[in-house]
Amino acid sequence: MPPPPSSKESANGTDVYEHDRPGMLSPAVKDMPARVYVPDTKSDDVIVLDQNTFKQVDRFKVGRLPQHVVPSWDLTTLWVNDNDSNDLVPIDPRTGKHGKPVHVDDPYNLYFTPDGKYAVVMAERNERIDFRDAHTMKLVKSVKVPCRGPNHADFSASGDFFLTACEFSGDVLRIDTAGQRLTGMLSLTHHAMPQDVKLSPDGRTFYVADMATNGVWAIDARSFRKTGFIPTGKGAHGLYVSRDSKVLYVSNRGEGSVSLVAFGSGRVERTWRLPGGGSPDMGGVSADGRVLWLSGRYDGVVYAISTVDGRMIRKIRVGAGPHGLCVYPQPGRYSLGHTGVLR
Repeated sequence: MPPPPSSKESANGTDVYEHDRPGMLSPAVKDMPARVYVPDTKSDDVIVLDQNTFKQVDRFKVGRLPQHVVPSWDLTTLWVNDNDSNDLVPIDPRTGKHGKPVHVDDPYNLYFTPDGKYAVVMAERNERIDFRDAHTMKLVKSVKVPCRGPNHADFSASGDFFLTACEFSGDVLRIDTAGQRLTGMLSLTHHAMPQDVKLSPDGRTFYVADMATNGVWAIDARSFRKTGFIPTGKGAHGLYVSRDSKVLYVSNRGEGSVSLVAFGSGRVERTWRLPGGGSPDMGGVSADGRVLWLSGRYDGVVYAISTVDGRMIRKIRVGAGPHGLCVYPQPGRYSLGHTGVLR
């Protein structure tokens, strides 16, 4: 598998998502069946959907309070983050079989360093970021953070640092990847509830969804300063980059809509409203870039939305508490975690 991009490549203006184009599947995932893995926080199981037929093909029990399904760095395993039973359940996406749980303390969310060496566990309730061996999941270092609710993150273009959103205190942290230490803290507003984090294609700006302020903050990657705010909709939550790197999809959970922010202008280009409303939350874009899959967090459904015209292709009934679903496989050389942050 090719190595992560170097700092020099990123500085020269390389699109950080240039390997995420439609159909650019790694040999590691090329023959995997196209599925959507939906963790259900209410029933403690994972529902598996066929992307082509929109039908359920499997459903199995995992641990307590599964939050997200996360691709491993090498793309060969999906990890179910069981928040309350403190474990990760591995799924083989080639066969659909799930394995023995691995003990990990408070895994609300999971990321991987760009070199594939460390798994980064967002221990939200414990107010920690835990660095673990990416293969054994053994603890290497715990970083106690000065904020409440660290849960979502993304890495800089060179991978030398990452930003983490702290949902319950309204802060964003900057963490040095190699040093595994806090190097900065930024307060958004006194009432902010930051959620998903996503780097712009040119690597210059981090976007942070804010569920309470109903939009997306722009943070300069170099200076770590706020440079703007983009109103999108009530309960702005999940952030996903289109396969052509032109648009940022923003799920507005509180009003049942998806806003399209153009990277070129930094403005909302248009907004798709779900028929009858809904609660679009976490998900991902299909490998061909034509479908945006999102969980309906409080409606017990999964939405399949056309990225061509915003049309609701299908609304699929699942369990009562769908959360961080994973669309798989996805294009890219390696995974940085969450429901599919690939480079």
